[in-house]
Amino acid sequence: MVIGIIVAVVLLSFAFMYNGLVRKKNQVENVFASMDAMLKKRTDLIPNLVSAVQQYMQHERETLNELTEMRAKAVSGQLSADEKIALQNQFSRALGGIMVAVENYPDLKADQNFIQLQSSLNEVEEQISAARRAYNAAVTSYNNAIEMLPTNILASMMSYQRKNVFEISEAERKNVDVKGLFKQ
Repeated sequence: MVIGIIVAVVLLSFAFMYNGLVRKKNQVENVFASMDAMLKKRTDLIPNLVSAVQQYMQHERETLNELTEMRAKAVSGQLSADEKIALQNQFSRALGGIMVAVENYPDLKADQNFIQLQSSLNEVEEQISAARRAYNAAVTSYNNAIEMLPTNILASMMSYQRKNVFEISEAERKNVDVKGLFKQ
């Protein structure tokens, strides 16, 4: 009778740990998919932004072409999760440069289409920021579960691997060099 209770407790513990690990793994995948949807939404805004900005900013053509090339890579569907994150970091840097450059173009800032696009882009950037925070929280919870006793034993048997959080590069933490944007 006592042995039966012990076996039942062990099996229930195993089941709870297993279900917890699977839940955390699936939560990471779900949150990444949500963030990926936000990143695609931003990518879809790029052609409209590029079209509006090209009318006013001829000397920024190189940056706009780079954005278009990055968009093509993003929609190719051939990138890993880490490559998507790196590409989106490049998007952030390039878009940040355009937004700062716009401050020196009052006609562009006053254009209604651009104001609407800029507002939409800012909204999407806030949604992406929230999605990144949710993703990092899910990854941290998952990583904790696969590294802490006793679930780490089960996680290693299931071949669960540590996942990377979404980090901002050191370059993105620095202030934008507005003067450097206009050197030709």
